[in-house]
Amino acid sequence: MSTIIQSLKQLHAQIQQAETCYQRQSDSVLLLAVSKSKPASMITTAYQAGQRHFGENYLQEALSKQQALGAFDITWHFIGPIQSNKTKAIASHFDWVHSVDNLKIARRLSEQRPQYLAPLNICLQVNISDEASKSGLRLNELAELCEQVAMLPNIKLRGVMAIPAPSFSFEQQCQPYKVLYQAVKKLNKPELDTFSFGMSDDLNAAIAEGSTIVRIGTALFGAR
Repeated sequence: MSTIIQSLKQLHAQIQQAETCYQRQSDSVLLLAVSKSKPASMITTAYQAGQRHFGENYLQEALSKQQALGAFDITWHFIGPIQSNKTKAIASHFDWVHSVDNLKIARRLSEQRPQYLAPLNICLQVNISDEASKSGLRLNELAELCEQVAMLPNIKLRGVMAIPAPSFSFEQQCQPYKVLYQAVKKLNKPELDTFSFGMSDDLNAAIAEGSTIVRIGTALFGAR
C-alpha cells in the first residue's frame, strides 16, 4: 500500500477519534489535502483512495494540475495569498477561496466569477496572532468586512480561516482558535458555518475548538 494511502487512512482515523473525544458530530470535519509543490501523480493517488478536496497556494502551479487532472471530480480550494492580478483566474478555476482579507479582493472575485458557475465559497482570513509576517485582517475588522462581503453577488461568505503562531502546547494551540470561533458565533450569522482551522501539527486542537476544515499537507504527502 502506498504511503499516501496509509497516511490518508491514519488521518481519517485521527479526525474521527478527535471528533469523538471533543464531542463533535461524526463527519463534521473535512480533510482538505494541501497539495502545493506536489506533483499531479500524488494527487491522483489520493484521489483514487477517495480524497476529493485539494488545496493549492500558487495559482500557476494549480492551473497546470487542474488541466492535467481535468477528468477527476475534484473540489479545488485556493488557500494562498491573493494578488489583484490573479483574481480573475482564481474566480474562474476554484470552488473555494480561504484567504480573502480585504474588500477589494472580495469585490474582484465577485465581479469576475463566471455566471455559469455556482457562487464562489469564501472564507475570510484572520491574522489571529497579529503576526507581521502573515496575511489576514485583524479580529476587530471581522464584523464590518463580513457585512460588506455578504452583500456581494456571485460569492458566498462561508466563514473564516486562520493560521495561528506555531506552538507545541495543546492549550496554547487551542487559545487562538477558541477566540476566533467565539467571535464568529457572536456575529449571530448562521450562514457562517465554516472554520478553516488546523494543519498537520495542531489538528487535534483545531477540532477541539470547532474546526470544520483541516488543511493537511505534510502529514499526508510528506515534507516539502
